[in-house]
This record gives sequence, C-alpha cells and structure tokens, in this order.
Amino acid sequence: MNALETEYVVFDVETTGLFPLKGDRIVEIAAVKIKCFETVDVFDSLINPRRALSAHAMQVNQITEEMIASAPTADEVLPKMIDFIGGACLVGHNIKFDLDFLCYELSLMGRKLRDETPAIDTLKMAKTLLPHIHNHKLSNVAHFLGVRVDETHRAMADVKLTVSMMKRLLNIAGKQKIETFQQIHKHYSIQKPSFKIELAIQGSLFAF
Repeated sequence: MNALETEYVVFDVETTGLFPLKGDRIVEIAAVKIKCFETVDVFDSLINPRRALSAHAMQVNQITEEMIASAPTADEVLPKMIDFIGGACLVGHNIKFDLDFLCYELSLMGRKLRDETPAIDTLKMAKTLLPHIHNHKLSNVAHFLGVRVDETHRAMADVKLTVSMMKRLLNIAGKQKIETFQQIHKHYSIQKPSFKIELAIQGSLFAF
C-alpha cells in the first residue's frame, strides 16, 4: 500500500511532567485520524490526573487546575482511544514519550493497545530525511518545511502541526523511493513500550 493512502492516527499528549513511572500523568490527549491526508475523525479531551499540576507543567502547556477540575479521568477517556485507533497506524513526533504515557496509564487499568498496532515516529523521519537541521524539535522541523506554526504545547495544536509536517516528510521519503507503508514502517517505526503491572486477578501475573 502507498504510504500516503494508509490510515494513520496522529496523536499527542500533554502531561504533568516527564516520567509516568514516577507519578506523572496525562492531562490532555488529542488525535486526528487521516487517510490520504483527509481528516476522517477527531479525538480530543482534557483529563483530570487526580494529582496536583506542577508550576512548570502549567507554564509549558497553559493547562490549569481549573481547566481539569471537571474533566473526565483517564479510565474514562483512554479506553475510548483504543477504539478510536482501530486498525490505524499511530504517528507522533517523538512518539515514544506519548506512547510511554498512554501505554502505562492503560496498563494501570489492565488494558493495552492492540499488539498489531504499528507506531511511526516523525522525529525519527525528520532526523533521517533532514540530517542537516541542527534541532529536530517539532516547531523547528515545521518551520524548515514551510509549515505555519501558530501554537505549540497543546495536544491538538501539536497534532495538526505533525499532520502537516508528516505529509511533507512522506513526500521527501517518496523522492528517495521510500513509497510504501511497509518501507515507511521498516525505516521509521518504533517498538511500543511494555509495562509489567501485577494485578491480583485469580493470583495471575499479567504483563502489559
């Protein structure tokens, strides 16, 4: 299948900090499902992390305690994300960060992404296809590729930026004869994280 015709779910999370294993949690998740770079569906929600927000996190993403006070919790929102993804390929810029949070929070509920769900990292794409750029953070790559940057560090804004950037990166890859989804996956995919959570269900140990 041509890479441009593949169904992708581009997603991003905003969090209370950098380390899910140290207690940081998702406060916002957004995703856009695209095919042939036309929007198929949209998923967007604030999440109440049931913990205090740090001053640094609020400074970065401008999400306040008041904004999340009445928001649904992760166990209400994130299982819906699994259904939203369906059989699509996940995409994100530095997607390992977002996947670490998503997969860890799902594991706390005894859930996980489908084993067959692939994940493509546009940061990996940018570093490979644009090695001459000094800094490959999202806004820098977008600027270099001629994508207008209006807002960053909110989940949906970063998703929309990644969608526009990815289209240009796929065009560059195509000129290097990396044209099919199989080729894109071979060069730019990452392995989904696995978290081992002990659940007291009939004395069994489950790994997620």
